[in-house]
Amino acid sequence: MLLTISTTERPATDLGFLLHKHPDRVQEFDQSFGRAQVFYPEAGEERCTAALMLDVDPVRLVRSRGAASPDFSLSQYVNDRPYAASSLLAVALADVFRTARAGRCAARPELAARPIPLEIFLPALPCTGGADLARRIFEPLGWQVAAAAVPLDAGFPEWGESRYVRLTLRGQVRLADALNHLYVLLPVLDDAKHYWVAGDEVEKLLRAGTGWLAAHPERNLITRRFLARRQSLTRVAFARLAEVGDDTEETLEPPVEEEVTERAVPLNVLRREAVLAALDELGTRTVIDLGCGSGQLVGALLTRPGLHKIAGVDVSPHALALAARRLKLDHMPEARRARLELFQSSLTYTDARFAGYEAAVLMEVIEHLDPPRLPALERVVFDAARPEHVLVTTPNAEYNPRYPFLAGLRHPDHRFEWTRAEFRAWAAAVAEKYGYRVAFRPVGEEDPDLGPPTQMAIFTAGGPDA
Repeated sequence: MLLTISTTERPATDLGFLLHKHPDRVQEFDQSFGRAQVFYPEAGEERCTAALMLDVDPVRLVRSRGAASPDFSLSQYVNDRPYAASSLLAVALADVFRTARAGRCAARPELAARPIPLEIFLPALPCTGGADLARRIFEPLGWQVAAAAVPLDAGFPEWGESRYVRLTLRGQVRLADALNHLYVLLPVLDDAKHYWVAGDEVEKLLRAGTGWLAAHPERNLITRRFLARRQSLTRVAFARLAEVGDDTEETLEPPVEEEVTERAVPLNVLRREAVLAALDELGTRTVIDLGCGSGQLVGALLTRPGLHKIAGVDVSPHALALAARRLKLDHMPEARRARLELFQSSLTYTDARFAGYEAAVLMEVIEHLDPPRLPALERVVFDAARPEHVLVTTPNAEYNPRYPFLAGLRHPDHRFEWTRAEFRAWAAAVAEKYGYRVAFRPVGEEDPDLGPPTQMAIFTAGGPDA
């Protein structure tokens, strides 16, 4: 099976630095089910193409599965696995391009950090759902998709189409993001995996899906297929996606065998409602959402006619593009559009556009910053912008044992998660330093011993701490 990655970003041969694979050499990587090779069919200043070719050994593939479920059928040895892109190619890609997937490149760090023109080609991709599903899966991620169904037999068109598509993706995408898209979505489109799906697959999915999965319109389909429809795992994944503040329609969906009289309300919904209720109580008329992500809170704020001015800010242009699409910015009524501003900026650098709002919201934002950068955010928000009110929500680390299969932090991009005491100590110190008073509220169902899943601080300018 074959995958090619091309770029026209000059000098195009820098693709070798990003992939950590030299264009002048053919490199081989042994896999449990065969052998992977990386080589460059073309390597020039104007265009460079890296190819990953996976040679699958059907006998080794069967042996790698072990003897837990003996199967003596011929289909174990005679099938499409050596030729069609699948979870086998995804696993090989993850192994061969491990450093590139992490976005690390000491030689060209600035190139690894930004989108570049990419073209990805897969000549044979099994796609349960056809070419239309391939478009629905890849287009929301910024790709231009050319997907054509492969006929069963070119000589007999009346036989119809096969389940395979010939796929070409083109777009201005960061290479690490492109590789993670492929790692997750190849087995999703195939709707099969060559290995047993265990609890650690949730972490793999969330790690590779950082920054795009939670806001994807097909996230439920992607999550279920990636986790082989194992309901216990999909419930955990949906809950974890809700933790990062993104929409999930079926978060915490109960197993079918349980008798449940009420569907659990997703934590992201409870968190958003808590923020909206606090803003209503404060009587604010202008609000800025700092770290707005895909725009779910901004959308809810727009439904409040009493809010005259609303802004959404994020450091990620991709997140802002998703927000604009979610909010239907191009088709928004003129009166509503006049109340809204979306713009890109960093919360650790002073920006005059942050000022002039009565309230600022940092909903599940601070835990994404490295602790040494928190003082910079504090100065930007509480000193330079200085709104009348600041609302901050963050996970309660004490509650984490309530999440099954959780190993470490709730999300791969979290730099820390605080206990209730740690959060209160930070908030009190900020309030004292910048002349605010602060009050605390729980968000979500409280555990008698562990507290709530989310904690919120409400800062108000002036006066002693509450």
